Amino acid sequence: MRATKLEFRLRLVIIALILALGFWSPWIEAVHLGRRIALLEWLALGLSRLGLLRFTVASPAVILAGAAIAALAVILRVWGTAYMGHGIVAHAEMQAGRIMADGPYRFARNPLYLGTWFMTIAMAFVMPPTGALFAVLLVGFFLLRLILGEEVFLASQLGEPYQAYTQTVPRLCPRLRGAPPSAGHKPQWVHAILAEIGPIGVFVALVFLSWSYDNLLMIRAILISFGVSLVVRAVLPRR
Repeated sequence: MRATKLEFRLRLVIIALILALGFWSPWIEAVHLGRRIALLEWLALGLSRLGLLRFTVASPAVILAGAAIAALAVILRVWGTAYMGHGIVAHAEMQAGRIMADGPYRFARNPLYLGTWFMTIAMAFVMPPTGALFAVLLVGFFLLRLILGEEVFLASQLGEPYQAYTQTVPRLCPRLRGAPPSAGHKPQWVHAILAEIGPIGVFVALVFLSWSYDNLLMIRAILISFGVSLVVRAVLPRR
């Protein structure tokens, strides 16, 4: 079930393809599922039709929920990258230099992957409902395969210290009590923020552009932010 080295090397491409299919959702026209509507609007309409909230209240509530999820994704991605280092985060090969038990890695072993999944959920608000379900489930499954592949690699490279770390810090669900003490690593906040412009762009799109209900505008903003992120990552020093 774990991902291969090739899948790890192409992980960004694979995730990008899954997200592209989620936004495109070609099966809608293929099987006549009706007109295209973003999950954001679909949820607001559903809440109002069920009588749970008026549409004028349901719509802002859904937008705020999406923005909150996007904010959580930004926090996890920036926090994790600040401690791990963007050079290792974006590296094409698995790295096993040392055990990182600092920052968010004191509470969960995979904050970056967890942040990527929350980012996918946030972007799903702009996708059609079926595309959103497809993207969230498939990205989540792929991230789990990446995690399992990394765990086998790290266990083989780091041995008993990594095994002790896995017994103390959970894989995904954060544990606030009993976390190991800080190791004193200095986070690289500026580099992390610059490297994670993509998730930040998703947050900005949901907070400031979703009120217009212009899905094309939000998709363009998200694409631009990820394009800028790729350029910035390419020029940032890899230490």
